[in-house]
Amino acid sequence: MADLFTAAGLEREAPRPLADRLRPRKLDEVVGQEHLTGPDGVLTRMLEARSLGSLVFWGPPGTGKTTVARLLAHETDLHFEQVSAIFTGVADLKKVFDAARGRRAIGKGTLLFVDEIHRFNKAQQDSFLPVMEDGTVTLVGATTENPSFELNAALLSRARVLVFRALDEAAIERLLVRAETLEGKALPLGDEARAALARMADGDGRAALTLAEEVWRAARPGEVFDTDELQEIVQRRAPIYDKSEDGHYNLISALHKSIRGSDPDAALYYLARMIDAGENPLFLARRLVRMAAEDIGNADPQALVIATAAKDAYDFLGTPEGELMLAQTAVYLATAPKSNAVYTAWKKALAVAKEGGSLVPPKHILNAPTKLMKNEGYGGGYRYDHDEPDAFSGQDYFPEKLGRQTFYDPPDRGFEREIRKRLDYWARLRAERGER
Repeated sequence: MADLFTAAGLEREAPRPLADRLRPRKLDEVVGQEHLTGPDGVLTRMLEARSLGSLVFWGPPGTGKTTVARLLAHETDLHFEQVSAIFTGVADLKKVFDAARGRRAIGKGTLLFVDEIHRFNKAQQDSFLPVMEDGTVTLVGATTENPSFELNAALLSRARVLVFRALDEAAIERLLVRAETLEGKALPLGDEARAALARMADGDGRAALTLAEEVWRAARPGEVFDTDELQEIVQRRAPIYDKSEDGHYNLISALHKSIRGSDPDAALYYLARMIDAGENPLFLARRLVRMAAEDIGNADPQALVIATAAKDAYDFLGTPEGELMLAQTAVYLATAPKSNAVYTAWKKALAVAKEGGSLVPPKHILNAPTKLMKNEGYGGGYRYDHDEPDAFSGQDYFPEKLGRQTFYDPPDRGFEREIRKRLDYWARLRAERGER
């Protein structure tokens, strides 16, 4: 029966997803990647030069990585071979390489497209090196993860990384117009609902077309959906966010920089994005504590107290009540005076400590619990600060071989303005009393 179906062409008539039917057939039909495929794009120039090296495509899902790889093979007359790192082992790769060598022997090159290439382990990634070097295959790897962290340096040194961008709303709209042309009918959506659908796609062209199909299936003749009805129909696609991968690191970086940049509204937005995507609120609480120390420090010592209290409050209340404490803390940190003086001082102190080795502190600040140690000068000449004028002796506490160091340099901002005055005052006393 299978032969009969095939002979009758029924297989070719089987339903195909809209995204597959709209797959570009030429490079200039790819939307949203004009920096790569436009008239002056990187890939366009490669094709004009008839020189295509190994590549790594890095970008979010639904941005055209697989499609572009197929088109490159077609444009360069290379055999297109596709494997997925999820289902492929070293033995499978060996068969692919052997087949490529056979094609090469008769003058036919191979473009090997490896989807999810970051999922290969080091040994599997290393297996590509010899066939890349001798030209057996032109490797095109696709990854949604940062290649700098996920791919071997040796592989990266032999391939050029090209970044695919998430599709903006204009690019999504172009896809929707193409879909309407292909289907011969308009999407039954009001203007606001149409814009909402583009946002729901979250930069993923394939997702946008899948959502459009769902809308067409749900619509009765003459029906036009508003935004609320659209959300009910498609049940709103979840944001792209993997708590262990790039989405996680991108958003926490955005939150941190928004707080450092004193923008409470942006800080609330990224905090809400992460909470909405299912991030562990205690992870966010820990990061807020870190920000309080790193970016505010002694410019507002209460920042650390409040951040720590927010962590405890969330631990006590849980979700959703405890999330408000995280929001309050994010706003407090963003609006607090900023200083990284302690953070900078700590890094300098660590560097000097590592370079200096095991330098002995000056004897006058060492305890002398035994007679022998007293005879050796331990504790000799120590001046008890509380017995000194202004409760300040001005003695030197650094190892003699190291000499006096200055790590902490507070700015004239927030509470550190007062600390600055205090340090300057002690420096004057130290100078007056002839101490280093």
